[in-house]
Amino acid sequence: MRILRSLEVWKMGTVNYLDALKLQEKLVADRKTSKIADTVLSLQHPPTYTLGKRRTDHNLLIPESELKKIGAELCYTQRGGDITFHGPHQAILYPIISLRDIGIGARNYVEKLELTMIELASLYGVRACAGQKGETGVWVGERKIGAIGVRISYGITSHGLAFNIDPDLSYFKHIVPCGIADKEVTSLRKETDSMLPTEEVIQEQLISCFARLFGYSNLIWKEKGSILSDNGENR
Repeated sequence: MRILRSLEVWKMGTVNYLDALKLQEKLVADRKTSKIADTVLSLQHPPTYTLGKRRTDHNLLIPESELKKIGAELCYTQRGGDITFHGPHQAILYPIISLRDIGIGARNYVEKLELTMIELASLYGVRACAGQKGETGVWVGERKIGAIGVRISYGITSHGLAFNIDPDLSYFKHIVPCGIADKEVTSLRKETDSMLPTEEVIQEQLISCFARLFGYSNLIWKEKGSILSDNGENR
């Protein structure tokens, strides 16, 4: 008998990076104690550079004092991976799920995140693939279209993936994306000949790809307004 696996999908809109980080920490603690079910946050951020726990500041190619001039900020995190950029017109998923409950390990988890973005790209005729050895994320030829950086604590995931729909790619010129030099960053808009639907539709397609690959058959959708009223403004 097939198990009906449920996933709460929180459609958050645009959220400040540090606010999203605090929310993830709270949800991870709640998931560890089974206060909540598996949940995925779907959102975008204002222009933000983030560094992983390896603290590879040398891959930021602009003085930190100059970031304000280009409308961006820098945040430090405990996720894996190197420096990356988050900004408008990028589809971001932060899964807060129990790997133990779904019976997969860390490597398989990352592979499924890669496949989530590969499947989304294929809907628009774009042939993407996982990176070669030492290259994280998802690529179209030599151009990176999706980034992955995860944290797993006692089997509970946080952070996740970022897929470039149509972000301002000039922001990537100020970093060595994910610590990989001499590689370009691209977007769905640049790579496809297809007419793109609204970003909301693309984000929902990304969630559907994620849910199918991870075996979630029951999606419970929540909008930002209902999330705040259900959980309190500061959650």
